[in-house]
Amino acid sequence: MLELSNNNELPPIPAKRYFAIGEVSELCDVKPHVLRYWEQEFPQLKPVKRRGNRRYYQREDVLIIRQIRSLLYEEGFTIGGARQQLSNNEGDDKQKQRAVVAKLVEELEEILELLKGPVKK
Repeated sequence: MLELSNNNELPPIPAKRYFAIGEVSELCDVKPHVLRYWEQEFPQLKPVKRRGNRRYYQREDVLIIRQIRSLLYEEGFTIGGARQQLSNNEGDDKQKQRAVVAKLVEELEEILELLKGPVKK
């Protein structure tokens, strides 16, 4: 999902559950007001809001922000183009998940047939 050039220069994401908007701003090299704007433009970006409407981002959110940043700043996409690109990636991921599930079901059915085979006495 995240194979983007300049993101290698960004700091590593710490092993934490939640990040405040200031932390995410530093981790992604994007100002907080830009993050708030992107929340309105990209439906994939939904940080948890708690007391006082404070935003708490999770690791997945940080990865999405880095991907958005790369699409906009490095690859030259417009907001609409980046939104479409992310939507296409989601569709591809769902197709891959369906294929994996179908393959697992097929393999489990084969195992079930083997288990139902003739009983040796």
